[in-house]
This record gives sequence, C-alpha cells and structure tokens, in this order.
Amino acid sequence: MTTLADPILRRRRPSATNALQKVALTLAVLLVGAALFAPLIAPFDPLDQSLISRLRPPIGFGRASPGHFAGTDELGRDVFSRGLYGLRLTLALAFCGAVIGLAIGGLLGLIAGLRPGWAEDGIMALVDMQIAIPFTLVALLVLALLGSSLTVLIFVLGIAGWEQYARIVRAEVRRLASQPFIEAARAAGGGTAYIARRHLLPNIVSPLVVQFTLALSNIVILESTLSFLGLGVQPPTPSLGSMVGLGRDYMPTAPWIVLIPAGLIVLLTFTVQILGDWLRDRADVRLRDR
Repeated sequence: MTTLADPILRRRRPSATNALQKVALTLAVLLVGAALFAPLIAPFDPLDQSLISRLRPPIGFGRASPGHFAGTDELGRDVFSRGLYGLRLTLALAFCGAVIGLAIGGLLGLIAGLRPGWAEDGIMALVDMQIAIPFTLVALLVLALLGSSLTVLIFVLGIAGWEQYARIVRAEVRRLASQPFIEAARAAGGGTAYIARRHLLPNIVSPLVVQFTLALSNIVILESTLSFLGLGVQPPTPSLGSMVGLGRDYMPTAPWIVLIPAGLIVLLTFTVQILGDWLRDRADVRLRDR
C-alpha cells in the first residue's frame, strides 16, 4: 500500500547508483582535467628517450629512477607522461569520432523518419550494410589503403557507429510523428524543419545521449585496438592503444608499461558508461521535472 511518506523515504534512502555516479563524475573530472592539462602535469616530455634509464620500475620498487613515478618504457621514456598525453589524444579522437557519427547518423535518421519512401529505403539499406559487415575489418582495410594519418583515423572512427544513431532517430521520429502534439503543430502551420527542431529533437535527446556515451566508449576501444595492431596512431606519438601494443613484449619483465595505459582505458570506458545513464535521466524531457 502506497502512503504519502513513501516518496520521502525513497529520497532519503541511500542509493548505490547515486554513489556510483558520484565516483564516475569524480573520475571524469580527473581524467578530463589530466588530459587537458597534460603539458602542465607531465614531468617529462613524452618523446624524450634515455637508454640509461630504460625499463625502470615505478617509485617504491628496486632500481626505480628518481622522478619517474610510473617507471620508464623500453626506450627510457616516462610512462606517466606518455600516459597523460596518450589519454589526451585518445579522448580527442574518440570525441571527434562520436560527434561525426552523431552528425551523420542523426541527419540520415531524421531524413529517413520524415521522408518515407525511396529516401528511407536507401538510408536503411546503407544501415543494414554497415551492420552486416564487421567494422573492424572495414577499418583495417581503409587504414591499409589510405594510410594511418590522423585525418584518415578520425574519418574511420567517425563512421564507426553512425548506423546506430540513424536507427534510433528514425524509430523515435516515426513514433513521435503520430503523437497529438505533432499533429497539432502541423495543423497550426508548422513546417517540417520547425517541427523537427522544436518538437522532435528535444524528445529524442535522451536516447541520443545514451548512444553517444556508448559510441564514445566503443570508439575508445576501437582506436586502442587499431593502435595496438599498428594501424592507428603511429609511434612515437603516444596513445593508450599504441602504448599497450608497444609494451606487450615486455609484460613478463616490465608489466607497468602495459598496465598503466590499459588501466586508463578501463577507467575511461567505465566512467563514460556510468555517466551515460546519469545524462540520460537529466536530458529526458519526460523525467526532468519529476
């Protein structure tokens, strides 16, 4: 039996989800801050080499080199500094790729939802083709043919998940198109562009935010995979994936070379996923005022 006191009790009850969101928000602030201010935080240039100091362990272990908090890699480069710059580049690539995918998929999904017929059929055929082909193979082929420059890499990451945005936007537009407030807007003389901007887009923000966070974490993993295979960011420029790839041969003797960038990848994807749920609730116009 529901009582008037139930909402008050629910508000006062500790929530593990809220605590997890606070942890994720704190991690997000730290990770983004570390990426933005990497040139100020990093104690060494990430490209500086010192063969005398190669494969030194982190502070606290024997043979540790002064100043190298997280140890050094096979060329004597500071792992902590390279991790900061790698985080900076990986975040930038993932964000650019997710934004490009959102723009392409959102626009095509909006067109498919508002223009049933040949336009919708053509767009959804492209979506089916994208889903049917493993994208990692497509990315490997494109990078092998066009090279591994940052421009090509951003392009590949940008088209990695546009089909998911297109499917979501099309489905939401088709669902909302029959709602009374959309019909009322049409009856009042509202054009397609006005209805899309004023009534459709605010109501599909929530699923797009969730998909953006999923895409962001997926692109981080995709970029790390491509860099690990040697087709992403090229040495000596540090990225989290390339650091893991270069350090895999030294795992038995110098595991910190791999564990630190791999740990940053895990923290980054975990943080993005948890914050995605929080942003979904904040952005949903149907839940915002409850």
